[in-house]
Amino acid sequence: MSGDAEVVALLEVLEAGFPKIEEMTGPEARAAIRSRYRAPADPEPISRTEDRTIPGLASEIPVRIYWPTTESATGPAPVVVFAHGGGFVFCDLDTHDGLCRAMANGVGAIVVSVDYRLAPESAWPAAAEDVYAAVEWASAHAGELGGDPSRLVVAGDSAGGNLAAVAALKSRDDGGPSIAAQLLLYPVIAADFETDSYRRFGAGYYNTRAAMQWYWDQYVPVADRDHPHASPIRAELADLPPAVVVTAGCDPLCTEGDAYADALAAAGVPVTHRRYDDGIHGFMTLSVLTLAGVARRQAWTDLRELLG
Repeated sequence: MSGDAEVVALLEVLEAGFPKIEEMTGPEARAAIRSRYRAPADPEPISRTEDRTIPGLASEIPVRIYWPTTESATGPAPVVVFAHGGGFVFCDLDTHDGLCRAMANGVGAIVVSVDYRLAPESAWPAAAEDVYAAVEWASAHAGELGGDPSRLVVAGDSAGGNLAAVAALKSRDDGGPSIAAQLLLYPVIAADFETDSYRRFGAGYYNTRAAMQWYWDQYVPVADRDHPHASPIRAELADLPPAVVVTAGCDPLCTEGDAYADALAAAGVPVTHRRYDDGIHGFMTLSVLTLAGVARRQAWTDLRELLG
């Protein structure tokens, strides 16, 4: 159990109020989560934002672009392509607006948040294709945005961490844009529900084993789950971009996130791994937590150091 009093108190609220996703259809789950969303009265100030659409394989992809309040002292800003979490099924540009604002200001980066296609209506690899298309677009248009194409980052939390990791793999293997770094926040890495953290934290810790199994069922057919673009840990990991990996100790996904950080390092990829033993899944988007602020500031610092 988490020893952080704030986390314990909030966990009780989250457990009492979060719907049983696994008993719903995808659209029902999406509607239930959207109904819980409340826009903050005072969002973190940002220089500016812009909503636009960019070309995708199947359709136009909505994105939201954030410019930081302070300009980079070393020239054009890094460009971060961000994929939100939500089990591949829900969440959107609004749910992760606060995290993207904090990232833009904390890193001093232009952030491109991607509203990728959602499962089950758009199953694997639709979401991964959309995020990779956004990476290609951001690389090609970095100068137009005021950014530095040589400091291109892929980032994501939870399911979005999976999509960011896959984008890094695709870019390496397909001769795509050069990616300078990847930022993976408690990422979904493999459909293995028998890990130590699944056994210890699969119920009673907000994100459940039953929910995670349901998310995978919506997104990827069982026969395809060992594909590296579904489970990145199955890939050859050498020559991937340096990574910052954040894991949460009281999260069913902790073991797989830790294992991915270790596997990247074993493959010769520079890795900065931060594990927050008192963290629960999604804690960095729970801005009321002191721990969220601590982890955000550390992640932004780690990413700035990777980028130089």
